[in-house]
Amino acid sequence: MATPFLSSEEYDERAHRYYDDGDYEAALDTLKEGLRLYPHSVELYVGLGYTRLAREEFVWAKQAFERALVLDPEHEDGLVGMGETLLRFGQAGDALRLFARARETTCGEDLELLLTMGRALYRERMYIEAREVLAETVDLHAGSAEAAAAYGYTLHRLDEETAARRQLRRALHLDAEYHEARIYLGHLLYDRGDWVGAAREFERVSPTEHWDTLAIWRLVELKRALEGLEPGAPELEVWERRLEDVEGQEDAIDMLLAEVEAAAQLPETDEGESCTVEFEETPNNDVADHRVHLPDGCVVVGTWQDIVEQLRQARAPGETIAQFMRRTADEAQERAGVTVPAEDARSVVLAGARAGFWEIEY
Repeated sequence: MATPFLSSEEYDERAHRYYDDGDYEAALDTLKEGLRLYPHSVELYVGLGYTRLAREEFVWAKQAFERALVLDPEHEDGLVGMGETLLRFGQAGDALRLFARARETTCGEDLELLLTMGRALYRERMYIEAREVLAETVDLHAGSAEAAAAYGYTLHRLDEETAARRQLRRALHLDAEYHEARIYLGHLLYDRGDWVGAAREFERVSPTEHWDTLAIWRLVELKRALEGLEPGAPELEVWERRLEDVEGQEDAIDMLLAEVEAAAQLPETDEGESCTVEFEETPNNDVADHRVHLPDGCVVVGTWQDIVEQLRQARAPGETIAQFMRRTADEAQERAGVTVPAEDARSVVLAGARAGFWEIEY
């Protein structure tokens, strides 16, 4: 007679499939059901932790990883997941110690775990520590285009431009269809003033695979400058049409982000402890009635452009507005999977909220 229940391994595999499909609710339900039957399953607790992380339920993620590590203190996925969770709470020292413990095990043979550590450190702008992990990853997994690209992105954040371009070219040598790395390389060449090289890299990505509005816009401008083309020229038609298509899809992204705004639960601050910054309305801009709550309890009020400037001053005073917006858009895409135009202040602020960097008062 067949058993009416799945094994713990089957629950884990089913939850993994839901997780990979982005159906975190179904993954969560599956893991909870499995744990009711198998309350001592380390793998189910680890899966629960990562699912909670994906849902940005950091307190519950921490509890799940803690239970997993009580059952198996040296579980590699548990150590890495707990470390990533602690980073979200600002406990960098404890997180690094957990990562170190994981790397001392056979974790060095696991590409995904190493990439998880490197990306988690990158998200928290711990670029020096991320470089160490990703350098090890590239050495151990020389055939991974993903590792080479992640290493290149990190080197760029550390202003090691030549080495960053080298790693991105290495990634493209390993996987010529790695469009994200190619577009990133194109931006680096553009910023360097290598217009021909930038245009070449941008154009090697087919229009249907281009989702970066800034890259498409730059390619159109470069083709006009380098080839002497006028707006509407046949050679530009496919790219101008693609730019319109991608910009048109931003409306759907805005709707998604607006839902996040509406659902956001804002933390209450004690009276007298807020540090609200007010701005006057600026000409030719949106009405200055937007409010962004920072993790430290501060509130920024103003137009979208005003808010970006204040966020830059608070989070990255050494960067230009353009650098800050591009980095925020990149990090939001990596954390939340939302692609946004890096030159649009409103989209960048909304994407930052979707990624959990701050909260917008609706």
